[in-house]
Amino acid sequence: MKEEENMDKHITTPITEKITADLKAGDYVYITGTIYVARDAAHKRMTEALDEGKELPFDIKDAAIYYMGPSPAREGRPIGSAGPTTASRMDKYAPRLLDLGAKAMIGKGKRTQEVIDAIIRNKAVYFAAVGGAGALLSKCITKSEVLCYEDLGAEAIRKIEVKDFPAIVVIDKDGNNLYETAIKEYCTI
Repeated sequence: MKEEENMDKHITTPITEKITADLKAGDYVYITGTIYVARDAAHKRMTEALDEGKELPFDIKDAAIYYMGPSPAREGRPIGSAGPTTASRMDKYAPRLLDLGAKAMIGKGKRTQEVIDAIIRNKAVYFAAVGGAGALLSKCITKSEVLCYEDLGAEAIRKIEVKDFPAIVVIDKDGNNLYETAIKEYCTI
């Protein structure tokens, strides 16, 4: 990708349609604000709660959900290593949460066509965080609290506060997919 096409953008949660309208696949972003952390087991519980007619444990509208299970916090830190987990494990749950109002997901790896369709339908976005950099990413987290499902341990739903959390727009609101465009561009070199 040409350097002038990528832009560093600083965004603040909640992630609204106004924010996603300005994001393009390949953009580097720095996120500040509240992000919710949930992995496989928490997504399964949220879906079960919805199926039972119960409310979700946090306001899903314009929410950003980070697919991560932190390690224990070191002394003086709000959280331990906080690297992304593989997003495809949440693919069977993501479209429903996007349809309910979630606007951003943060993880690593490819997404299914159903998730991409839900991103487009809801003018949402999928960010990638750098895998293997969990210790570094944790330095952007200023506060962490378990919201619910504490029995799930590292997979409990957390509310975290971040400052300049680095991510890359992989799939934008129009469905442009950095993983696909980067491969095509590489093949033409």
